[in-house]
Amino acid sequence: MSFDWDWANIVGLLGSAIMVVAYAYSNMAKVMNFTIFNLLNLVGSLLLIWSLTVHFNLASMALEVVWAAIALLGLGNGLRRKKP
Repeated sequence: MSFDWDWANIVGLLGSAIMVVAYAYSNMAKVMNFTIFNLLNLVGSLLLIWSLTVHFNLASMALEVVWAAIALLGLGNGLRRKKP
């Protein structure tokens, strides 16, 4: 087992955990803060993308790239709505 392998798994698990927290938040929050939700999803997907550069899987990489893009769009929409 190499050092890169260990770190890639740790980073990937952290990304997955962040995305699960975002999902739980979206189901439990009385008032949803879409900035927090999308930021958590973006960070989680970017961490998973980084881990997938070590353990590549095309289907997972495609999913995470789309997930990150959707989170970026959500953040952009939220920031545009907050401008006076």
